[in-house]
Amino acid sequence: MSVNNLLVELFVEELPPKALKKLGESFAGVLLEQLRAQGLATGESKLTAFASPRRLAAHITAVASQAPDKAISQKLMPASVGLDAAGHPTPALLKKLQALGADASVVPKLKRALDGKAEALFYDSTAKGVTLAEGLQKALHEAIARLPIPKVMTYQLADGWTDVKFVRPAHALVALHGAEVVPVQALGLQAGRTTHGHRFEAAAQDIVLKNADTYAATLARDGAVIASFAERRADIVRQLQEAAARVGGGARPIEDEALLDEVTALVERPNVLTCEFEKEFLHVPQECLILTMKANQKYFPLLDARGKLTNRFLVVSNIRPQDASAVVGGNERVVRPRLADAKFFFDQDRKKTLDSRVPGLAKVVYHNKLGTQGERIERVRAIASVIGAQVGGDALARQADLAARLAKADLLTDMVGEFPELQGIMGGYYARHDGLGDDIAIAIEDHYRPRFAGDGLPRNDVGVVVALADKLETLAGLFAIGQLPTGDKDPFALRRHALGIVRMLMERDLPLSLDHLVTQALAPFPQAQPQTHQQLADFIYERLAGLLREQGYSAHEVDAVLALQPQRLGEVPRRLAAVRSFAALPEAQALAAANKRIGNILKKADKADAHVSESLLREDAEKALYAATQRIAPQARTQFEAGDYTGSLQTLAALRAPVDAFFDDVMVNAEETDLRLNRLGLLATLHQAMNRVADLSRLAQ
Repeated sequence: MSVNNLLVELFVEELPPKALKKLGESFAGVLLEQLRAQGLATGESKLTAFASPRRLAAHITAVASQAPDKAISQKLMPASVGLDAAGHPTPALLKKLQALGADASVVPKLKRALDGKAEALFYDSTAKGVTLAEGLQKALHEAIARLPIPKVMTYQLADGWTDVKFVRPAHALVALHGAEVVPVQALGLQAGRTTHGHRFEAAAQDIVLKNADTYAATLARDGAVIASFAERRADIVRQLQEAAARVGGGARPIEDEALLDEVTALVERPNVLTCEFEKEFLHVPQECLILTMKANQKYFPLLDARGKLTNRFLVVSNIRPQDASAVVGGNERVVRPRLADAKFFFDQDRKKTLDSRVPGLAKVVYHNKLGTQGERIERVRAIASVIGAQVGGDALARQADLAARLAKADLLTDMVGEFPELQGIMGGYYARHDGLGDDIAIAIEDHYRPRFAGDGLPRNDVGVVVALADKLETLAGLFAIGQLPTGDKDPFALRRHALGIVRMLMERDLPLSLDHLVTQALAPFPQAQPQTHQQLADFIYERLAGLLREQGYSAHEVDAVLALQPQRLGEVPRRLAAVRSFAALPEAQALAAANKRIGNILKKADKADAHVSESLLREDAEKALYAATQRIAPQARTQFEAGDYTGSLQTLAALRAPVDAFFDDVMVNAEETDLRLNRLGLLATLHQAMNRVADLSRLAQ
């Protein structure tokens, strides 16, 4: 058995660029996983994945030519079935042994051991380790079968008869163990040591690999290919930065990780070139120009030091001619009609006001059970007006109503029709053109925010109100018709909408009751069931709980605060801080346990009003607890009402001693009804006082 490094490469036609990175990682990862499972590779084996537009490959160190033999113990059958009364093998046992390649001579060597309650026969043998050819064949088949292929295509092999299904037609297979070819096959191809380089710039058509370890270097030298996705990406980043520095003036390429990955998947040997377009196009909103250059052409627009678009852009070419002027000129000619289209759309759109487009929304279907966009806008306006009045009075309510009315009008513009990603953004530009002012324009632009995790909130109050109304209406409508997310499926992004609501309410500390917001949002939907209100509220609290845990709060802390379903979410961080401070006190665990005990007692009690008759207090311990509660509870309540949640909980810590004494010395469930109800009333009063900030019982370990 020899140990050497292994290289496997599948050479294909151009792979889908948006999927290339995942395809490369999956192909290499599954190969290593399968080789390890068969004992051909170990935990020490190191993997290097390669992926270029025309190849998937993996280099794995320390791969054995044959896996070590493996001792196995196989259960045959119950001893009573395999052996007769004299201890001789039965026909059933002999048949079983024959199937395993053994005969009656092994019967004396069989082990007898308990299997459950009965004794069974076990056959110990040695399984010969698989050869690399066998193991790699299985691993290769599995790696191809498990590729996350976005869309399979069917093509014919050279014989003209055999059909193969794969992501793209495959033309060569390389499998080298050290310098030796491993005789495996896949997709109608026999493994060899010959691959191919760059389509146009390789030194030779066929690239012959001497051994597994020279793969990347040979491809780079003779094939003009940087095989590693990561190295190619890093080279593009370096060239982009160098090209921007040559332009000067603080120029920098736009940051877009997805675009960078896609371009890396389009080229085998990147060459970054600087191009430019006419400055007159800069009068078009830069978002339009940037989007058309990125989405349609895969270019990197250059921004100046202030973040404004310049008339220069960077192209990642796949060829390196001595004179690149033809490549530069070609790209400049290609981009010009795209920018001209954007300018035309922008000029045409401004000929009509946003307000004039609103009636057209009545013809746009929003959802077959929820009506048109026009009907939806009216619902959003109603919610926005109520929220606006609560947050900023009549003036904000009027602004929010106007912004909500116009927020979706840009859906009917040519620019958004061409680039749906610009909805909201273009509405902001057109609102300014219509003379509606920055407050309305910014609100229209921002009302989709936050659009993703980490996105900024709307920049002004009008935008926050309209964004809240928009997201609430979406949630309420879809919950009302039963379109709730299930498992991983959330086609309407309702979790994202709920998280946006949570962030705005909490981070802006808005004086709004969540219960009232849900009531307002569900009001226009007669389809809503009685339980829909609680379902929607719980859904929002679940998103809040997840967000808080991501921010570093423990499950106990979050559970304690959210168990009370606080209505004003802006208070939640202060309540959490108070709970964390309280939990650090030496009295915390004892009080939390007592609180849990009190809660359990009250749940079982038939009647427990928070009322105490002092004349019915008999034991010293209950008198002491009553006196302490009378003294401490009002102070804690005053602090709570003033928003001093930390002080309120710390004040309650003084109740530990009288609470402990009460449970040690007092029988709550006394036989006398009046006495029992009075003691339950004392516990109810205490429970009420202790659980204003959070449900302290949730802190009990």
